[in-house]
Amino acid sequence: MQGVIEYFLSLGSTVFVPIVLIIIGLILRQGFLKSIKSGVTVGVGFIGLNLAISLIANVLDPAVNNIVERFGLQLTVIDVGSGAAAGVAFGTVVGALIIPAVFILNIVMLALGLTKTMNIDIFNYSHYAFTGGVVALVADNVWLGMIAALIQAVWSLLSADYSAKMVQEGLGVEGVSIPQGYAASTIPLYVLLDKIYDRIPFLRNSKLDLGNVQKKIGMFADPVIVGVILGIILSLLAGYNFHEASNLIMGVGAIMILFQRMVKIIVEGLLPISESAKGYFNKKFGGREVYIGLDSAITLGHPVTQIVGTILIPLTLILAIILPGNKVLPMGDLAFAAFFICMATIIHKGNILKTLISGTINMIITLYVATWFAPYFTELAKGTLDIQGQSTALWNGNLFDFVITQIARHGWIFTIILVIVTIAFALLMKKRSVQNEAQ
Repeated sequence: MQGVIEYFLSLGSTVFVPIVLIIIGLILRQGFLKSIKSGVTVGVGFIGLNLAISLIANVLDPAVNNIVERFGLQLTVIDVGSGAAAGVAFGTVVGALIIPAVFILNIVMLALGLTKTMNIDIFNYSHYAFTGGVVALVADNVWLGMIAALIQAVWSLLSADYSAKMVQEGLGVEGVSIPQGYAASTIPLYVLLDKIYDRIPFLRNSKLDLGNVQKKIGMFADPVIVGVILGIILSLLAGYNFHEASNLIMGVGAIMILFQRMVKIIVEGLLPISESAKGYFNKKFGGREVYIGLDSAITLGHPVTQIVGTILIPLTLILAIILPGNKVLPMGDLAFAAFFICMATIIHKGNILKTLISGTINMIITLYVATWFAPYFTELAKGTLDIQGQSTALWNGNLFDFVITQIARHGWIFTIILVIVTIAFALLMKKRSVQNEAQ
């Protein structure tokens, strides 16, 4: 089983996702050549996204490390990053079983009408594996761990369904949703904060989106110019010379442009599949919707996400220093702060001020949750990571992970109650969806 999982993971999103989309296109009777074109186009977009993500690592990681060293930050738990964390999660017993288990659960929920999302983002099943791995470790019971992992998979699907229309509006493409483990877990928080903002006149009436800002200050609000300004600030914090600073500034500017371009390529490939899906389900299931669940990386093309994500890099370091009780030194995941707030941009409809406030609140929560998980992650990582002392990842600072682990770790009774509550919530969401469609 572990060998099969490692094989699928080794294909990478640039191969596996296009294959799945080609199969979906054929099922939807899109035609052989059109299905291939759609799948390959999306794959090309993901290749471009991966190149842009590697650019983040190459350009921003050294700056982050310089800032940490220059200011002598003394925190005891090292953030090893999402890549290492996912490897640890998939290396657990739960991780070895999670892909077929979640896939089967997803199919059953689709058949019962309990979700509209088909989650093909298998590389991020690692979030479910991590939750299950920690519960199995603490409760000393693999079955409890598997149930906890599947509960989180259900919560992610329901969050994806809830936010699907907002995601589709933000991307300009129908028929997609974001069930990615971390992004989905932030949706309840950002929705709650958005409702709170609506009760605060200053925030409710805020027009601080990119379009309005550009009208007031012109080119200074252009994403590329903002990228240059943020690059200069990071260079000063890192103590860079002109050569290093110029490369960082160009790199940040490139990130601002490349993500937007690559997401447009992905959307270009998804549009024909979206249209085919709409026609197919209208004909076969009386208009029932089914969404293709994708990685949150497809939302990173929004300039507000990139701008606020870059601002959060130094801000998160400051938070890590001043927050009482935090032990995490943000490093491995810090350069990828945009992933932590991508759904805030969607929920707040591109409002810069709301996204920045929500992102700051989320990073505070992330630091504390990642600190709490540190001893458990360190135990799971033994034999996988060669690190002295405790380690964790900002990737671990997932509210769904935390809530489910806190409940399921107490044994079968609490886990069964959690299962019942999850089923009840899924049924409530189904009823709400049926009522909305009937209106």
